[in-house]
Amino acid sequence: MGESAAATADGGAHGFPAALTSFIGRAGPAREVAGLLGQYRLVTVTGPGGVGKTRLAGVVARRVAARFADGAWLAELAPVRDPAQVPGVVAAALGVREQPGVPVAEAVARVLARQQLLLVLDNCEHLIGAAAELCAGLLAACDDVRVLATSREPLAVAGETRYRLGPLTLPGPGDLADAGGSEAAALFADRACQVDAQFTLDAETGPAVARLVTRLDGMPLAIELAAARVEALGVAQLLDRLDDRFALLAGGDRLAPGRHRSLAATVEWSYRLLDDREKRVFRAVSVFPGPFTLEAAEAVAGPGAGAVVLHLVDCSLLVPPRAGPDGRSRYVMLETLRAYGAALLAAAGEQDAAAAALARYAVEVAGQAAAGLQTIEGELAAARRLDAEDATMAQVLAWAMDHDADAAVRLAAALAPWWFLRGRLAGQYPVLREAAGRAEPGSDEWCTAQNWLGMAASGQADMAGALGHYTVICDAIGDRGASPVLINALTGRSWNLTNMGRTAEAAEVARSALTLAREAGYPRGEALSLTSLSRTALAADDLGSAVRLARQAGQITAGIPGWVARLCSSSLTEVLLAAGDAGAAEGMCAAGLAASRDTGSEENLAALLNLMVVLDLRAGRTGDAAAHLQEALQVELRTGDWTDLLNGLDFYGLLCAATGRCTEAVTLWAAHAALSRHGGLSEWPADTRLREQPLSEARRALGPALTRTAEDRGTAMSMATAAEYALLLTDPGPQPPTAAAGPGQLSARERELVTLVARGRTDAQIAAQLYISIRTVRSHLDRIRDKTGCRRRADLTRLALAAELI
Repeated sequence: MGESAAATADGGAHGFPAALTSFIGRAGPAREVAGLLGQYRLVTVTGPGGVGKTRLAGVVARRVAARFADGAWLAELAPVRDPAQVPGVVAAALGVREQPGVPVAEAVARVLARQQLLLVLDNCEHLIGAAAELCAGLLAACDDVRVLATSREPLAVAGETRYRLGPLTLPGPGDLADAGGSEAAALFADRACQVDAQFTLDAETGPAVARLVTRLDGMPLAIELAAARVEALGVAQLLDRLDDRFALLAGGDRLAPGRHRSLAATVEWSYRLLDDREKRVFRAVSVFPGPFTLEAAEAVAGPGAGAVVLHLVDCSLLVPPRAGPDGRSRYVMLETLRAYGAALLAAAGEQDAAAAALARYAVEVAGQAAAGLQTIEGELAAARRLDAEDATMAQVLAWAMDHDADAAVRLAAALAPWWFLRGRLAGQYPVLREAAGRAEPGSDEWCTAQNWLGMAASGQADMAGALGHYTVICDAIGDRGASPVLINALTGRSWNLTNMGRTAEAAEVARSALTLAREAGYPRGEALSLTSLSRTALAADDLGSAVRLARQAGQITAGIPGWVARLCSSSLTEVLLAAGDAGAAEGMCAAGLAASRDTGSEENLAALLNLMVVLDLRAGRTGDAAAHLQEALQVELRTGDWTDLLNGLDFYGLLCAATGRCTEAVTLWAAHAALSRHGGLSEWPADTRLREQPLSEARRALGPALTRTAEDRGTAMSMATAAEYALLLTDPGPQPPTAAAGPGQLSARERELVTLVARGRTDAQIAAQLYISIRTVRSHLDRIRDKTGCRRRADLTRLALAAELI
């Protein structure tokens, strides 16, 4: 009759299938579960389907079998459908004979009471009650028996300890080129080699594999199913086809259990174990694209959904809660489960209702956060709330654009101050403009959107465009009297008119805004109006008035947003610096930087860093100046704030002049001048004085010919090229392996392409200019990359700059 726990006196592992593939990763979980078995009599490994619970249990059982005189025994419950059969299946696995008149569970307990062994119960989730009852009886009757169970939820038996098995480790965001260091990528590579002996995880395939395993949530089953397709499709096509993952990831090992032959079968196995109410909530919360709170779940899935969410966590269909940026506990559905749930949601005809409910929730939360962002005290909490809801807000806004115009404009207007705070306003300009286009002109939401559009355009150095947004607000409101939206528009107009050199007109508009703000009791408008008047005075070289007005603005602290307070502080720093009070300016600047960093705000960070550069240079701290410039440039590139970037180019010129790099200084100042003219920005006397002497000395040191060459080079630079050039001067960065050879190894046509790339041309623009096809352009660029090792367009730009092709 074969071996049995009743008859054998030997240890070892019994009933476990031979491992046909290597065990990748999981060293930590295997060690930890083995350790738990030394402390507890019942250890349940839980996790979603396909996470590798069965494989881990088998590995652990083999490792610890020697601890037990009668070894480790496997009872596989997956094929069992009737809970009443559980004791019989376990008895059969252990070789325990049935005894007339004795319940099977009792017969098993009688035999095991004389044994010391580890019983492994695999796949208990669909028989959870029967498995729990059996375990409770065995633990009470058999002092030397320990149980290792696998399930998608715990057995909830006294004395049980739970081990949650998560996905495999994934490559970090900066480790795409070295993906092999992660468990998920290593598993993919191992299984891919089994179907395609030529497959290697290298610099070419590594980034694609990293993205693939990340999209698959690090789930072993999904990764193994994907690897099985690598010979037929290749990694790139696998990645492209992941949107239909349930059709793609099917047909794996024919000898595997049915629930493991496809990704869909694995997920369906868990879903079938839910009751109808639980299934409905599971479908509904699949609408969330990212982490969500219990409050959010109830807003979408209805009252009482919170209790079901907790059960879905126990069933491993949701990841246990973690605190978000705002400190609230949030739940996550893995992408694989979310895709399955979304398909069920659509099939049930519930998708539109769930999306609409999510939109209502998002608009409400965004409105609450927008109100918090209007005060210094509420800013941080409100911003962190939206940080945590980022994915949900983005999805709802995209949905609302097509399905609910009113929700779209309300949501966009509410999110705009947060976008501004986080340095994302420029990137959201097209979305905000589209939302504004769906609103009623003159409505509060429309005016709010237009105001933020003006701020975004101003940051992108489009002064005429910004002025246009503020003007349409004034025209639409007309003579409705003092209102916050009108005052905001007037201060915006004044700010941009000053930038454009129309200082008299700017001052008149600012004075009107100040009068209306005081009349309406609107402190934000009053502070911004005074700051605008200070700027017009600075532009007119009236330094005394500029300082006085800036100090008045800085005294208004109650009832204003944090960004307004930081803007007033930054403006006071600037005018103090221009007035020659470097000590006071440095104190203000340091405090402003600290405030920006504390709140995670980027809307004013680059401007403050640029001002600190001037202070560094005056104190002879060239190293600090270079570090502050580099940080400022990175912020400007990240946020798309071209106005601050233009100021940064000016200060880069000062640094180069101070460190004896005359050619670079003249080049940067020429780029700054040309780009400022293009953006409609005027020159202020204080800025002219800063560079007047160093520029004259640099020109004299170079002589007329070299000066003209440097100026021509700077004048020809685009904003992106000038930024890359400036970055190169402070941080050359790692050079590609073959970059040292420079462009000398390139043909004349290839050098021409590198030059055009460095000037910011797209492939299509290059093709049109050279009268060749886009395919030919890309073919040339691929050869250039192979020759130089410059993979990114930014690398090619640096190559062109270093070789003075531009």
